[in-house]
Amino acid sequence: MEYEQILYEKRGHTVVITMNRPERLNAWTWKMAAERNDAFRRANADPEVASIILTGAGRGFCAGADVRDAFQRGLDSQGQARREERDDTNYVELVRTSKPMIAAVNGVCVGVGLTSILPMDIIIASDQARFGMFFVKMGLVPELASTYFLTQRVGFGMASDMCLTGRLVDAEEAYRTGLVQKVVPHDRLMDAAMEYANLLAQNPDRQMGWIKELITKNGANPDYNAVMRLEHGRISECYSTPEHREAVTAFQEKRPAKFR
Repeated sequence: MEYEQILYEKRGHTVVITMNRPERLNAWTWKMAAERNDAFRRANADPEVASIILTGAGRGFCAGADVRDAFQRGLDSQGQARREERDDTNYVELVRTSKPMIAAVNGVCVGVGLTSILPMDIIIASDQARFGMFFVKMGLVPELASTYFLTQRVGFGMASDMCLTGRLVDAEEAYRTGLVQKVVPHDRLMDAAMEYANLLAQNPDRQMGWIKELITKNGANPDYNAVMRLEHGRISECYSTPEHREAVTAFQEKRPAKFR
């Protein structure tokens, strides 16, 4: 696929995907979604890639769905976007089964801009970032399992606050409530994202994938015996992997493990 609304850049063991509609604050379109999903699959298929960073070009991360592209066209066609642009990917499943994903939020991040990063593993924010669940303002409700992931990140009260008011949350409040893991000066955002990516690149792909799977399945499971069964099944598999063997050998030889 040729990309028109995103940029794809490989930096060592990391792929940086940049939403690239700066004149529209990277507002979401069906085309952008299809290109972004293709880029995720491309990065996941590359054995040299350890993690993926998603960011935005210009002064915004993603200003939600493009009203002209997504909403007005939907109204004009009785809710049906043009078939050739529609992407039927299960986005949340794609993200949760992907290599570790870092969102580097450089500016305004509202609506689908926010819901699309909630299932990701790490969210880093520029001190200029702002977040909002704007759906109620558009006569809509949240999507992409965001009522689950937002509540997991910030708790029941804050999730209710954000979804029912649709208010903007600045970077400091986002960090204080657990929505993001780190806030950095604006000009250090990509450096900080790459620092996280370099940490991830030190770890084995197979085990990071299994960890993501366990967090996805166990994060809200009240049956701790079922949780332990899933964990026990995966750790039993780990014992016979070359990654575990390399880690043990490296420890005994007093050297860093080499997984790549």
